[in-house]
Formats: sequence, structure tokens, C-alpha cells
Amino acid sequence: MLEERDLEYIIECLKSGGKIPEEYKSILFPTQNKEYELNYAGKTRKEDVLAETDEIVKVPFQLERTIGEVEDDAWRNLLIFGDNLQVLKSLYYDKDPMIAGKVKGKVKLIYIDPPFSLKQEFKTNKGQKAYVDKVKGAEFVEFLRKRLIVLRELLADDGVIFVHLDYRKNHYIKIVMDEIFGENNFVNEITWKRTSAHNDTGKFGINTEYILFYSKTEQYTWNQQYAEYSEKHLKRYKRKDKDGRYWTDSPLTAKGLSGGGYTYTYKGVTDIWRCPIETMKRYEKEGLLYITKTGGIRVKKYLDELPGVPLQCLWSDIDPVNSQSKERVAYPTQKPEELLERIILATTNPGDIVLDCFAGSGTTIAAAEKTGRRWIGCDIGKLSIYTIQKRLLEIEKSKAYIDKDTMKFDKLYGKKASPFSVLTAGLYDLAKVFSMKEDAYKEFVKTLFDIGNIERNSINGVSIDGEKKGYYVKIYPYWDETFRNADVDELYIEELHKHIGRYIKSRFYIIAPATCVAFINDYYEIDGVRYYFLKIPYQVIKELHSNSFKKLKQPQNEKQVNDLEEAIGFHFIRQPEVESEVTIRNNKNYLCIKKFLSDYDYDEDGNMLENFESLSMVLVDNSVLSKEAPFIMTDFYFAQDLIATNSKKKEQEEEQDNTRKKLRECKEILVPINPKDSFVKVVYIDIYGNEFAETIHMED
Repeated sequence: MLEERDLEYIIECLKSGGKIPEEYKSILFPTQNKEYELNYAGKTRKEDVLAETDEIVKVPFQLERTIGEVEDDAWRNLLIFGDNLQVLKSLYYDKDPMIAGKVKGKVKLIYIDPPFSLKQEFKTNKGQKAYVDKVKGAEFVEFLRKRLIVLRELLADDGVIFVHLDYRKNHYIKIVMDEIFGENNFVNEITWKRTSAHNDTGKFGINTEYILFYSKTEQYTWNQQYAEYSEKHLKRYKRKDKDGRYWTDSPLTAKGLSGGGYTYTYKGVTDIWRCPIETMKRYEKEGLLYITKTGGIRVKKYLDELPGVPLQCLWSDIDPVNSQSKERVAYPTQKPEELLERIILATTNPGDIVLDCFAGSGTTIAAAEKTGRRWIGCDIGKLSIYTIQKRLLEIEKSKAYIDKDTMKFDKLYGKKASPFSVLTAGLYDLAKVFSMKEDAYKEFVKTLFDIGNIERNSINGVSIDGEKKGYYVKIYPYWDETFRNADVDELYIEELHKHIGRYIKSRFYIIAPATCVAFINDYYEIDGVRYYFLKIPYQVIKELHSNSFKKLKQPQNEKQVNDLEEAIGFHFIRQPEVESEVTIRNNKNYLCIKKFLSDYDYDEDGNMLENFESLSMVLVDNSVLSKEAPFIMTDFYFAQDLIATNSKKKEQEEEQDNTRKKLRECKEILVPINPKDSFVKVVYIDIYGNEFAETIHMED
């Protein structure tokens, strides 16, 4: 219960627009516990996950490129690079003009295959370790729960969600999904038998994974899917008509059964039947009734009229993607298209929206594209984005889905991908920002820092541009000649305080380019008023955020591909510095990298980044015919691949764990190139997702 002084304090906070202390939250907004639920340390209230908070922010989208022609307001499929929670929050708030009114509440199917939280090592097609997930226990559960909460809000009322898991966390996530979607909306637990046998020492072989299937409401799209008949079942259809059609009989009589029926006479033979009499008359008219040798009446059932066995929840007829598979894209844990085709066809119709926010290798997107659905894919990995883009650009040369007549994958898809746009979320080109005109710049940073509009535009002669969390905000006018050579320093703040200090609350925000801010600390305090600096590029202020700022980390080896990382805040494009040249070694072409330095001098732990140390991967397009041709990745190399030696297996594993150390020791790095024509396109990526791209003319 709240005491009188607590009530007075809360009322005063509400009147003044101040923030109510965290300790009152559970009293004012008590959580209604369900009959059972999963409780653990760090569990966030649903209301706080959906709220506009600094910890889980929405971020504006920025269009990078559009493949294919599309009218301005027409739908285009979306491939989004960024932290999926931030992307989902942006879709949820439904304000960005690129998605406003088009996605929220309209998604018919969500499929996600989040990296499993386990100490299992996946193998690549080269037999190497692929990755080991680092997020464990409650942290993984909460990581996924936050996303599931927002995903539910994006679903249409007749939408469904499938979550792909393994045996270690399946039971925990089942409870979480009961809590979020409602136990009554649990539809199926699908067991996918992904391999025929698995040799696990000391226990029964683990050859299955699980897919939890939930609907948002009781009403959802359902298109029955069928599996092929077993050999035993097919042997029943051994009778053959003159036209070559195989059939068997179907006894529909009610003999020996309780509940009665009616008598029906055919060619002098009478039996007791249960199916509607209109159906019996139709069977007779169509010539499907016949008399058995023992004098009974039966109905012919033709094999070619049956779609198959209604699909059950054990799926043992879909093989995993192995190294010999034609759809293999060399991405860890890639799922087969047939698996996603089945899910999409069962629960959506052509034109419906399919969403996958752990897009990975792009299997969901490829399956949605080939089945005529609209799609949205998101991933935090640059390798994922380039892999999916390549998959879409070459989709016409990929296999079509199974031919229902021949039951073989013997055709090519043969169509170009529908128009799609590549977006970035929380990643911006700093040069473009600073080249904006005043009004556009103000709107950009207000969106970026979540600044609300207010009627008041000045305080005692000082211009005010909005408010954040109930506190006033001023955008530093760096474009004004008066301030061009000035700084946000002590003199500026003290002069500002003289004019507005008496009229403002305990906090005031100033947005300014980092180069204009002379303070090392994130705020400067005068007379109990803290003047906070929101710098561009933005480093999230720890006092305002429960989590430290994390840049979008990119892997340096396959082991790190699916490490679960959450990016807080946003990030600016800061092009790395690269020096390279073509060289020939042992009669083979290589690109020799002499210098690779990220524009960030220090990592997030404050350690100096030396030459090559921030290199994540190099992507190569060897198929370029002209400088204007789009980049279609033909090869990719993690930093670890480029420094690997022929050492023993244990030593190679140690090298993967010490990639940065090994990179520091490099004098140069060789990247294999094998151009088919006169040009090679190369994209260098640092560990923060920044890119440097160049087109190399091999004749130069």
C-alpha cells in the first residue's frame, strides 16, 4: 500500500511531468499472474517491452537500394539490416513512411529459427566448427520473449507463428508462448526428424528438432497439406480399370456397428449404409459402386483422385540441407526450402505477408518468393544480408518446388524475384546527415533521438526544439555561421544556464555533432540542472540506459556467425580505410590487403584497434562483366579464413578463439580472386558492419 506522502510525491511528479521512480512501478501497475508462468531474473514486463523506452528503442529506416521497378506507394518486399528487436519496434510503432499502414496487424505468418542457446558446435560443409551460441538460460529466454511479445502485435488476427527450436529450450519457450499467445491458441508441436541416425555417445541419438505452432486467435488460415502414401498403403491399390487407373474398395456399410443407418439396394443387393443417401445416389450415377464376390456393396476409390495422407505432426520426409544439396549456400544451420514451403502453403494464401526476423540464409524468404507471398526479412549479420540478396538475384536459376505429377525437383524456378528494397535500421551515413538542410536535419535528429514536438518554441529568448521524456531539447545550430567555429563547452552551457536555468527542470538535452562537444563526460551540471549531450555519432548515455552501447558486431569466423547480440541505440556508417592491390603468387591471382583500419580507433572495451584487427570478412564478386553490374557475391572469406594455417585441428580451434590476436600479427592479407572477366567487385566489412567497396579492373 502507498502511504500519504508517497501519493503526494507521485501526484507532484505527474503534474510536473517528472519521471516516477522505478520502485513504484510494481505497486501502481501490478502484474496479473497467470495460473502458471515462467519466472526468472531479468524478466521485463510486457508493457515495458512495448513502451517507448531507451532500452528497447525503435529506429528509423534508411533505404539503401531497390531491386526491380516499383511505384512509390506500392508494396515492395523488404530486406532489413539491423537488430531485429529495434526493427520490430519500428514496425510496431508504424510511423516510418516506408512501412506505415502496411505491416502492423497484417502479417499472416511469422517463422523464426533463432540460434539455439546451447553448447552444441555446428559443422560447416568443410567439417569446421560453425559457431557456439553464447547466450544461456534465462538470458536466452528473455532475449526471445521480448521479440515474441512484439511479433504478436504485428500478426493479423488470423495470423500464425512458428518458432523453430531444439530439445534444450523447447519446453521453456512453450511456457513463454502460452503466456504471450494463450494456451488455447497452441495448435501443434511439430517434430522434424532432420536425420535418419545420429551417433551421440552415452545417450539415445538426437535427430529431431521442434517447431511450436501458435495462432493469434481461433480463426486462422488452414490449407490441408498431404504427405506421400507409404509403400504398404500403395499396395492396396492393386486393381486396375481398362483405362489404366488403379483403385481399391472402400467399405461404407454400417454392418456390425451400433447407431443404425439406412438400407440401400444396388443391382438387387441390399446393405446398410451411413453416408448420406444423396452421396450413395451420386456414387451409383458415377459408376463407383460394385458388387464384391461375397455379395457385398463397395465403393471404388481411385489412387489418382487422392491428394495423399493428411500431414501429421511428425515430419520425417524432409531431409536437411547437406553439402551435396543444390540449394546449399554455405550458411550455418540453413534449413531446407521444402520445410518452409510446407509451412507457408498450409497457413497462408498468395499475396499474404510472411515475416522472418532471424532471416539467416534466407530460406523463408526464398520459399515465400517462390510461393507468391509477400515477405519481410531481417538480420543483424552483413553476411546474411548479402547471402539473401545473392539468393534473390539468382532465384530464377534455382530449383522450383516439387512437381506434383512427377514428384521430382526437376525444374528451375525460371522467374526473376519480385521487387525488393534493402533497408538499414539504426545505421546512417553521417555525411548525408550533415549535408541536410536545417529543417530536414532537425526532423532527422528528432526522429533519431525520439524527440517529441511541443507548442512552446522558446524559453526566455532561447529557442527550444522539442522534448524528451518530459524534458526540453535544443538542437545545436551548427549550420549557423555564428556557431560554425564555436563549441558546446563550459562557457556555452553557463551562458545558456543564465537564460533558462530558472525555468527548466533538473534535466536539459542538447543535440550536437560530436566534434562540437568539448566535454568528455555525457553531461555538465550547474545548480542541480544536468545538461545532457546527445552526440552525433551517438554514444548512448549509461545513466539513461540500463545496457551499455553495443555496436553491430560482425563475425570474424564461422564460429561467431549466430552469436546472439542486442544492439542498443543506433550506429553511423564510418567507412574503414583500406589499401589493397592485385598480386600474383604461385601463378594465382590474389588481392593483397596492405592496410585495413576501422574508423573506430578503439573497441567497446577501450582497447586500441590495430591494423587488420577490426576486419570481419571480405566478400568477392568474380562474375562482374562491367563496372555498372550489381554486386552478386560469389565468394566470402571470414578474417579467420584468410589467416588460417595448415596446423593441426586443435591449433586451428585455438586460432579461431584468437582471431584478433592473429590479425594483429599480419603484415599483409591475401584474398583469392578468380575473375571471369575484366572486373572484380570487393566489399570489405569491419566488425561493426561498416563497408568499403571497390571495383578492380584486372587489366590495370
